[in-house]
Amino acid sequence: MKRANNISIFKNKCARVLAGLLFFLAFSATAQVITKADTTAIKIGEELRISFEIQADSTDLVVFPDQQSFLPLEVIESYATDTTYSNSKINYRKQYGLTQFDSGSYTIPRQKIIFNNKFFLSDTINVEVRDVAIDTTKQKMFDIKAAMEVDKVPFQVPTGVYWLIILVGVVLAIWYFLKRKKQKAEAKKQLPPYQEALVALEELDCSQYLLQNNAKEYYSLLTEIVKRYLDREVDDAALESTTQELIGRLNSLKKSRNFDFQSQDIKHLETILKRADLVKFAKMQQGSGQAQADRSRVEEIISNTHKALPEPTQEELMQDTLYQKALQKKKLRKKIVLAGSSLVLVLMISAAVFSSLYGFAALKETVFGNSLKDTLDGRWYKSQYGAPGLIINTPEILVRQTPKNAKDSIPSSRSGSWFAYGAIGEDLYISLSITKAAQQASQENQGVAIDAEIEQALETLENAGALNVVVKQEAFSSDEGLKGVKAYGDFNLKLPNGDISKEKMSYEMLLFDQQNTIQMVTVVFERDLEYANQIKERIISSIEVPVSAEAQNKKQPQDAQ
Repeated sequence: MKRANNISIFKNKCARVLAGLLFFLAFSATAQVITKADTTAIKIGEELRISFEIQADSTDLVVFPDQQSFLPLEVIESYATDTTYSNSKINYRKQYGLTQFDSGSYTIPRQKIIFNNKFFLSDTINVEVRDVAIDTTKQKMFDIKAAMEVDKVPFQVPTGVYWLIILVGVVLAIWYFLKRKKQKAEAKKQLPPYQEALVALEELDCSQYLLQNNAKEYYSLLTEIVKRYLDREVDDAALESTTQELIGRLNSLKKSRNFDFQSQDIKHLETILKRADLVKFAKMQQGSGQAQADRSRVEEIISNTHKALPEPTQEELMQDTLYQKALQKKKLRKKIVLAGSSLVLVLMISAAVFSSLYGFAALKETVFGNSLKDTLDGRWYKSQYGAPGLIINTPEILVRQTPKNAKDSIPSSRSGSWFAYGAIGEDLYISLSITKAAQQASQENQGVAIDAEIEQALETLENAGALNVVVKQEAFSSDEGLKGVKAYGDFNLKLPNGDISKEKMSYEMLLFDQQNTIQMVTVVFERDLEYANQIKERIISSIEVPVSAEAQNKKQPQDAQ
């Protein structure tokens, strides 16, 4: 009985161990991490791809390593996780692109992958980074390139300066507007001299200076009122004069009978002014009622002076009229100058803003215009010249030319036609020549004939003043398949006064050989002019050389072969 119990206990333990072993194996199967690398040997800077694969359920949490855990190799790209489904399981595949820029042997460390809050480690991978072999004996060597002309960077004013100018202009405009408004308001408020003096005396009576025992301020205003009146009506220097100077000029006016002053008024005015000086500068104390008496005396002096003012003569009225007209003209001129200055300021600000947004060249073209731009944007003409014909699109219809001698013409002989627009040395020159050979030329002689045409054209440029001509030549083929030769380059131009122009001129020639006839298009233009280059490109791209029936028949057998 006891033996049977022991056997039963042993079987239970074995069953538990077996169940645990099966659970572990099942768990290990679901959490197995497969590590792969596409190679174990790379060159310096070459990409090595390493991938991790793991199978899990849809409810499992899987987190792959971050990019900082692959040192000493660098991660150049972390690819998106790829997922596939198999037997209700999800296969996760994550790839990383690694590299290294130093040669040697490296080991990619084991990476931690989180699976349901547990860590699983991947396998380590050994990688060899190799140098790139360079065979200097087989490497082609090149000469040092010639110096290239680089356009100067145009001076650009910082944008902040433009905004500062605009701000200053706005502030000045506001200040001037407020000042003018204040001046106009003051001019409207200003009364005639006599009424202004009476109003000022009334305002002085309403003041509290005497009640506050402030005689200095009271007498200062009192003397200013009488002096201002005399300044406007009698003596225009009264406000800036001392007491002695003012009294002396008033006595002189009375003696010269230019003004009928009462002697008593001059004496009273002198007494009041001297008393006011003592009060203001010597702090002399006045008796009771003296200030009111002096105030009444000032009003009496102003009234008597107003009555003594002579009536203006006809001559004075005329002078006053002329003076008013001159004053109006002066004000008008001042307004015109102000308006002109404001307009110039607005134009300068507008030009600065436009230049900062679109560049100085665009501003210059907008203000002064550009003949080449007008030519490019204007009407163009598509025409066919000569026989066999050559079709070309030009800004002006080319005019048939009759050269005085062979050196003056682009064609090398008189057995042809020559059409041109403009002149060599101007912004744009277009020439089209069609030259027929005296006899049928062989294929080898055709190249000789084309070279002769190019030489003749270059000689024509030299006769027109071209110096230091650079010649480049290459094969060219039209859209219709007709082969030709392209010659192009630069040159300096000798001016009529003997100087050499600073601007480089460029030329481009296209030559076609058809039916024993050489057709040549030449365009000469200033190299650094933007619109001249665009016009040249438009002309060259518009060239059409209709293939003759004879050439087409020759071409068909070749195509069949």
